[in-house]
Amino acid sequence: MTPFWSHERHRDRAPFLKARAAIMRAVRDWFHDQGFTEVEPQALALSPGAEVHVDAFEASGRFLHTSPEFAMKKLLAAGEEKIFFLGKCWRRGEIGPLHAEEFTMLEWYRAGDAYQRVMQDCIALARLAASATGARVLRWRNKTCDPFAETERFKVREAFERYLPSSLAEEGLGEEGRSNAPTLEHVDAPNPLTPSPQGRGSELHDAFSAAITRIEPHLGSPALTLLYEYPVTEAALAQRCAHDPNVAERFELYACGVELANGFGELTDPAEQRARLAEAMTEKHRRYGRSWPIDEDFLAALAQMPPASGVALGLDRLVMLASGARHINDVLWTPP
Repeated sequence: MTPFWSHERHRDRAPFLKARAAIMRAVRDWFHDQGFTEVEPQALALSPGAEVHVDAFEASGRFLHTSPEFAMKKLLAAGEEKIFFLGKCWRRGEIGPLHAEEFTMLEWYRAGDAYQRVMQDCIALARLAASATGARVLRWRNKTCDPFAETERFKVREAFERYLPSSLAEEGLGEEGRSNAPTLEHVDAPNPLTPSPQGRGSELHDAFSAAITRIEPHLGSPALTLLYEYPVTEAALAQRCAHDPNVAERFELYACGVELANGFGELTDPAEQRARLAEAMTEKHRRYGRSWPIDEDFLAALAQMPPASGVALGLDRLVMLASGARHINDVLWTPP
C-alpha cells in the first residue's frame, strides 16, 4: 500500500483530515461551553477494563488502556463533577474498516445526572459533527442518517421483537430474556484471542451476538437510534434499572447501522462491582485462557464515587460518518 506520507494519498485523504480537525475543535468547544474540564488519565493502567472479548497491549506488567473509564471514575470519587477525555486508546487485534488498534476515544462523565442526560449529549454531538463539516446527513456505505430528525429509541427487547422473527428473538434473548433479560456480552469486533471450548454460557452469548448482528443494519437509518436497557449480564459497569433489576442502565447510539457510543448509569456499589468483574474475568479466562487483574484501587474509589452517568464515543467513527470516509484509515493522521 502507498504510505500515508505520499503526496497522492495525503491529497486524497486531506478532506477527511480537515473534517477531523473541525470536529475535534467543535467538540472541545462544546464541552468547555457546557462547563466540563478536560482530563488526561495515564495511558498505562493496572487493569484495562471489564470487557470479556476485548484484548489489550501489555507493557511491563501494566496495560495500555482500552478506555480511561476506571481512572475517570477515580477522579469523580476525588470530587470532579463534569469531566471529559479526548485522546488515544488501544485494543489489540481490532482491525478493519471501522476498527483500529490505536484509536481516539471521546469519554465523558456527569456526576449527579441520570443516564438520559448523557443520551441527549450523544445526540447533540452527532448533530455538532454534521454541522462542523457542513454535512446534511451522516453516511456509511449505502446508508444515510439525518441526525437532526427525531431520534428513534428502542429497548433491547423491543428491537429484537421488531426486527427478528420470533424464533430468533427468543433464541437471542435466552431463557432469562423471555421473562426480561438477554445474556452475555456482544462482540462487535474481531480480536486475536483463540476461544476455548464453548459451554452453555457461550451458546447464549453467541445467540445474543447473532441477534444483535441481525438487527444492527436496521438501527440509525434514517435517523439516529438509541438502543437501551441491556440485560445486566451485558453491562458489567452499569447499575440496574430501578423498575426492573434484570436490565441495566446501558445504552448504545447508532447511525447508519454503526455503533457510535456506549453509555451507562454508572454502578457505584463496590461489592456488586467486584462480583461482576470477577464473573467477567472468569468468563474471559474460560474462553481465552487468560484474564486481567481486578483493580482494587478502582473498587475502593467506588465507595466514594457519587451517582453519575458516562459515555464512551468513537471519535474516528463519528468523523467517518460526518465526512463520508470509506475506511477508518481515511480519518487517521498517521494510519498504519
